[in-house]
Amino acid sequence: MSTMKSVRTGGVGTIDVVDTERPVPGPKDALVRIRACGICGTDVTFLHMGGMPARAHLGGDMVPVPLGHEPAGEIVEVGAEVDGLRAGDRVVVNPQDAPTGIIGCGGVHGGMSEYLLIENAEVGKSVAVFPDTVPFAVASLNEPMAVARHCVNRSEAKPGDKVVVFGAGPIGLGAAIWLKLRGVEHVVVADVIPSRLEKALAVGADAVINSAEEDVAARLTAVHGQSTNALGQPRPGTDIFIDAAGVPVVFNTVVNSAKWGAKLVMVAVQKKGSEIDLGGMLRSELTLIASQGYPTEIFEVTPELVEHQERFAKLISHRIPFAEAERAFELALTPGAAEKVVVTLGDED
Repeated sequence: MSTMKSVRTGGVGTIDVVDTERPVPGPKDALVRIRACGICGTDVTFLHMGGMPARAHLGGDMVPVPLGHEPAGEIVEVGAEVDGLRAGDRVVVNPQDAPTGIIGCGGVHGGMSEYLLIENAEVGKSVAVFPDTVPFAVASLNEPMAVARHCVNRSEAKPGDKVVVFGAGPIGLGAAIWLKLRGVEHVVVADVIPSRLEKALAVGADAVINSAEEDVAARLTAVHGQSTNALGQPRPGTDIFIDAAGVPVVFNTVVNSAKWGAKLVMVAVQKKGSEIDLGGMLRSELTLIASQGYPTEIFEVTPELVEHQERFAKLISHRIPFAEAERAFELALTPGAAEKVVVTLGDED
């Protein structure tokens, strides 16, 4: 039996790097040697909980979860019935396609491992092949950038629209990039961390707002012009608000700033319930749109990620070798310490 190292949740706030059996692919499967895997806010949530509740009694004891749902790697073995894949192909993975549960999010397998089994491997459904001109760390952004792309698709933003994105983490910055690639005229990014706002400008945002120090509505009016809500009260001319921050103050700010017919797209997970001013929503006929995952976008984004790789590469703040996985997760757990941490396995190329 061959073994491999794999990362899973440990106690609250910790990971365990465990030796586990290296998967053996069946005739319909492929085996991927992982070369890079990003750390996501969902991973941090699992760490805070110390795992996931056992399915049989939700709310009961926590069970360990294999981590990692943002992997990129190279095919090392292919089952006899698999078409379109061969050893040496570089691939990104659709974690939601695995029949044994979402990879790294409660499923049997996690991408933060030396090897990952792709069950029922199918190009365009479970994996997509990318060229060797793209570093594995950048390719590992495919999954979060699909999340960002879906929220932009949900917004239905048009070139003439004026948009603000709250939260300059990877999803918010990814949304800003997709909005600009979509031809949207003016994109503002708001955050409270100056280094993140600098990054937003570097990836193409037209303006930024430090919402800890500036009056958001006043700044939006300055850059997007003045409009009104349904009662004729003055409001910024912003058409679309995207919440990639997940804090109640964003909802309140949007409701207080929304003009007649504006949209709010919620892509961030709300950390706790928010008291929403429904009367305020009524006064602007604000449309609330929820955005979850990537129903179609997971591999739609891959060619554009390849084409614009230098732009997307700017989202990565830390590349940490797998041998230092504990440090990588500590960085991700520390608020404000890191923007996007990618764990690398093998030579970086």
